[in-house]
Amino acid sequence: MPPDGELTPLADYLGSVLRRLRALPALDLDLTQAHGNVLAENVLSPHPYPAFDQAAIDGYAARSEDIVGAAPDRPARLSVVGDLAATSWRPARLTLGTCFSVAAGAPLPVGADVVIPPEWTDQGMASVEVKHMVKRGYGVRRIGEVLPEGSILAKAGGTVTPAVVGVLAAAGIGHVVVRPSPRVVIISTGDELVEAGRVSQPGQIVDVNSHALTAATAEAGAHAYRVGICDDDPEALRALLEDQTGRADLIITTGGSGTGPGDMVRRILSRRDGSRAGSVVFTDVSLAPCGTLGFGTVGTSQEVPIVCLPGEPGAALIGFEVLARPVIQVLSGAEPVFRPSVRGHLLETVVSPAGLREFRPALAAERRGGGYTVQPLPGGPRTLAGMADANALLVLGERVTTASAGTTVDVLLLDRRR
Repeated sequence: MPPDGELTPLADYLGSVLRRLRALPALDLDLTQAHGNVLAENVLSPHPYPAFDQAAIDGYAARSEDIVGAAPDRPARLSVVGDLAATSWRPARLTLGTCFSVAAGAPLPVGADVVIPPEWTDQGMASVEVKHMVKRGYGVRRIGEVLPEGSILAKAGGTVTPAVVGVLAAAGIGHVVVRPSPRVVIISTGDELVEAGRVSQPGQIVDVNSHALTAATAEAGAHAYRVGICDDDPEALRALLEDQTGRADLIITTGGSGTGPGDMVRRILSRRDGSRAGSVVFTDVSLAPCGTLGFGTVGTSQEVPIVCLPGEPGAALIGFEVLARPVIQVLSGAEPVFRPSVRGHLLETVVSPAGLREFRPALAAERRGGGYTVQPLPGGPRTLAGMADANALLVLGERVTTASAGTTVDVLLLDRRR
């Protein structure tokens, strides 16, 4: 830890937090239930796909040597000796000058090495005239061509998407080993908070954070549970946390993390009185706009990780992106842990506080010639409207006090569709 009064570098702080975490225990799930979870191990193809040589298109399965030189004025004539559907299972074999009418997915007759599209023929039934020469392999899908046996179908750390479900189903896989999506409880604290859906009066503030952070948690792939507002009552907070540890893999609080007289969360959770398992450390981090972040464990029956974020909504959302989201990714076993980062061409000069790594809302756009441009949004990182419009976060390092227009800066992509 740095000496009193000094700030902990953000990279050091994140490293110390994430090293304390482990991914949730893996479990075996039916393929239909696995969507959205993260794979705990590589999934290998137990069989080749397709499992047999098959027609990739509708048409006529033939031997390429029987249609050499075929042209509209000199068609090659073949005898159609049968029809093969996708449900056909009896072995079929071609002889000189013959072909089969086949449907896409049908097993390929022995000896066939092309499937001729109907529009390149006269579409005859007993015999067919082929008006275009077709190269060997056209319209044919060989055994294992799509997925060879033993190939990696999906890698550990990747999310089970609909396409992954399809690939696994095609390979004959009905169960996969995944990490469960973390169950995350979100709590807003403060006597001044009132529920959304009403206009606040003097002395009141609408609870923005629990709603915004619940949405952000769900967007990160976790199961989000908003338990609402907890007043600045130490016993109420203790009871609520103890009650929620039975259902949570992670708890996120917002508000009360400062050093003021009303900052009850910090006073209660950082206390080491021996009556409660775990402890929370509040650290002054070289991070703007958050400043102070809390991390530790809570609970008497089990130790559940807890992240304590500031009460100011813009700072809370930045704190979520910087700390809480990576924690969720580690618990879920997802890779990579952090949002994608790129370098961007800055369109406007910005000023940043010395000694702090600042994250501020921005719009990033890909340039036609490659690379990105980044436009800082008005209001800075503490403005909710800026966060709502942003598809990226402009990152300015601790040593940067001014970033001039035209310079190249770091950009964290939020991967939101605009």
